[in-house]
Amino acid sequence: MGRTSYFQRQHKPGGSSSPDPAIAEYREDQTRQAWEDIVSGQALADPEASPVRSEIAQSWQRSLNLGVDAKKQHSRKIEAEDDLHRLRRRNACLRRAARAAFSRLAPHLAEANAILILTDKDGVIIDAIGDHSVLDEGQEIHLEIGGIWNEDAIGTNGIGTALKTGKPTYVHAAEHFCQGVQSWTCAGVPIFDPFDRSVIGVVDLSGPPAIFRRHNIALVVAAAREIEIALAEQQREERTVLLEAFLNSDVSRPGNGVLLLDKVGRILYRRGLDARLHLPRPELAVGKQLLTLSASMSDGDIAAALPPEIEADGIERLEYEGRLRGAALFLKPSPSPRVRQEETVRITPRPNVQEDEIVIIGNAPKMLESIELAERAATAGVTVLIQGETGTGKELFARLVHSRLTRKDAAYVTVNCAAISKELIGAELFGHVEGAFTGALRGGKAGKFEQADGGVLCLDEIGDMPLELQPYLLRALEQRAVYRIGDSARRPVNVQLVAMTNRNLRDDVETGRFRRDLFYRIGIVAIEVPPLRERGTDVLALLEHFNLAFSQRFDNAPLRFSPQVLDRLQRYRWPGNVRELRNLVERLHLLKTTGEVGLTDLPGEILETPDGLGFSVSGFDSGDSAVNLENVEAMAIRRAMTAEKGNLTRVAARLGISRPTLYRKIKQYGIPRD
Repeated sequence: MGRTSYFQRQHKPGGSSSPDPAIAEYREDQTRQAWEDIVSGQALADPEASPVRSEIAQSWQRSLNLGVDAKKQHSRKIEAEDDLHRLRRRNACLRRAARAAFSRLAPHLAEANAILILTDKDGVIIDAIGDHSVLDEGQEIHLEIGGIWNEDAIGTNGIGTALKTGKPTYVHAAEHFCQGVQSWTCAGVPIFDPFDRSVIGVVDLSGPPAIFRRHNIALVVAAAREIEIALAEQQREERTVLLEAFLNSDVSRPGNGVLLLDKVGRILYRRGLDARLHLPRPELAVGKQLLTLSASMSDGDIAAALPPEIEADGIERLEYEGRLRGAALFLKPSPSPRVRQEETVRITPRPNVQEDEIVIIGNAPKMLESIELAERAATAGVTVLIQGETGTGKELFARLVHSRLTRKDAAYVTVNCAAISKELIGAELFGHVEGAFTGALRGGKAGKFEQADGGVLCLDEIGDMPLELQPYLLRALEQRAVYRIGDSARRPVNVQLVAMTNRNLRDDVETGRFRRDLFYRIGIVAIEVPPLRERGTDVLALLEHFNLAFSQRFDNAPLRFSPQVLDRLQRYRWPGNVRELRNLVERLHLLKTTGEVGLTDLPGEILETPDGLGFSVSGFDSGDSAVNLENVEAMAIRRAMTAEKGNLTRVAARLGISRPTLYRKIKQYGIPRD
């Protein structure tokens, strides 16, 4: 028995398969006549009645404007082997990301009369696989590695037109602008950089016209998305390596803001930037390429290559396993230091919804970065994953994304994936038709996706979504359409998805409880909402905010907190985060008969000071001169590492510090990681 293929052998010339409806719609004679009219300088008589699709007609016009010769028999090609080698090396990440998808499809294409092509962002072919006879024929028109297939070079074609429009595109036979390639059919799909959503390449399926089927493009879309998932994984690994290299470096500049540049000079991470002086500057946005970085550059070369408006106080090359992985750029401190007031973001109530104004308060660097990231994500319209512990205020960031949409009446629909049974959550999300299942509503019902059309769909506790339903959510996000349960009608939706979770989805991916492809699809922008214990003086700012809010609600004077109380509240770990602080203030307003709050008014869990690590400082012999803060801190880290069996993420959470701080302390005290 022959190998199963995505393409039936009848697709080859002389086969007996029935024609695809798309082929029936395509009229060779009419399309060719329209092409002859265009290239001879005649406008289409009636664009509305034209036999040519609008995207093809528009591309033809662009080709004319570019001065492309319609009689060309082949495209251009990079002839020099050294130039081609450098080009492929420059696109090594893209080629590596495509390797798995191409390897999976190679057996199906070997005798399918088709080839699969990978190009860079300029439409230059950097890899190609498939039927050897078609690969050989492609060399005649330079449809081979090194061939240049943007619209500037060869006019309308699947690769160049997909690059130009940023959309999946198929170009069939006489729809090509240049005569020499009209004996081909092709379907091209752009590949987007998961980091900034820029087009970085194209996947294209090409062959003789007999293989044409409109659904060919679905195969290419799937390949492109698989490549994007692999790219996202590469970028996350690269970010981890870069942070590791930075933490292992000997550089310490506490007073400086720092930008970490990846190996191409793009901002991958930033920390400690002043909210008013730095964050609004677009040249310092995460994802911005500040310079072109190369392994041969010294610290001085890197500093000299920076834009003139960037004032650096120091540069550090970051190497890992003997290779340059990026650079740390230290910005000069503000020339006029000033005490910053807490940052306040106000979100007005939604139209026709009875709700209070939402206020996000804080000046902790992590909070400021999360706020800015949420606003940028809303502007870009990409999916957002909000992660954080219970009580940190993840839902406030979902509302922040919604409030920044251009449409003021945009829908905001929420679904708690943990609160709906696995049998009903599919109908809740996608809707159903009458009679689809027992208990289905008469006349059917629109799902949450349809209700959120044009706005935000917020999926809370996304980690609890049943595994068997996750492929349908992925398909809805990829296709921007849903199918109601029991119905085959496709319903387009335009929804910005915001997913929230207090779980570590990456761990769930590794254990098989959450799909890897869905994880990368919903995590295009990942926002980490910091726990309250990592927000410093934000505790006092939030305390004041809640105090005033409840004094107005209960019509009494604001409470007064003694210095001892304020000190204890700042040192408390707040396992319930902002929600716990809010509930404390509300309880005090309800129970206090006087306006002064002392230590005895606080609950027991705040008054107690256990370290949670099985020892107390009072247990040390005060006469031991070796006992000091550093010894206690080192012992706390060692015991936490033993308790958490070396899992540094859980160790950091147990100690109430960030992972970078934990790494620094481990190195400082010489604690072995195993």
